[in-house]
Amino acid sequence: MLRQTISATSRALRSTARLGTQRQTIAIAQSYSQTPLAISRTRWYSSETDAAKKNGEEEKEKANGEAESPEAALKKQLETKDAEVRDLKDRYLRSVADFRNLQDRTQREMKAARDFAIQKFAKDLVESVDNFDRALSMVPQEKLKPENKTEHTQDLVNLYDGLKMTETILLSTLKKHGLERFDPDGEVFNPNEHEATFMTPMQDKEHNTVFHTQEKGFKLNGRILRPAKVGVVKNT
Repeated sequence: MLRQTISATSRALRSTARLGTQRQTIAIAQSYSQTPLAISRTRWYSSETDAAKKNGEEEKEKANGEAESPEAALKKQLETKDAEVRDLKDRYLRSVADFRNLQDRTQREMKAARDFAIQKFAKDLVESVDNFDRALSMVPQEKLKPENKTEHTQDLVNLYDGLKMTETILLSTLKKHGLERFDPDGEVFNPNEHEATFMTPMQDKEHNTVFHTQEKGFKLNGRILRPAKVGVVKNT
């Protein structure tokens, strides 16, 4: 009986020790298992706090931006309007310049059309004027002198005077319409107005001067309609 009681007591003590050891092991395991959770929870709470701070800062910045947005919008709108005004002003000035250029060009074209509308008619008319000049040049100047006048030459003098008066009236009428005749005899040769038909040396005259007019020239409103055909001095 005694042995049985001692063995039962020892068994009970062993089982109690085992249970205590197991409880300690479980408590330690639970403490280790709970530690990462606490850390992770602590980290999660800290990250949540940072996120909340960031969100708060973003909200503050957004609020500030919203507070400044009307001025920025007005400034941007003003810059846009200024750019539009500059563009419209540039277009207006270009349009005005183009219109003025068009007016000037139109006026020049109208003036040229008015001044040179009779150019073809004038070219055909100068031949008739030349015929008057040729007819008058065929009369000897000696017979026109008063001391040489006789009954036989009076008719010739009257014809010459009539032709001369007709030529003068014709040239005066043509001059009113811009057509003028010019004789370059004695002038310096100008290739823009004269046409040299021949050249010859002459010691008593200057070089490159006109000494003979073979055919007189004509101008229409300052523009050469027909160059004068001349003889030019060439002493070199």
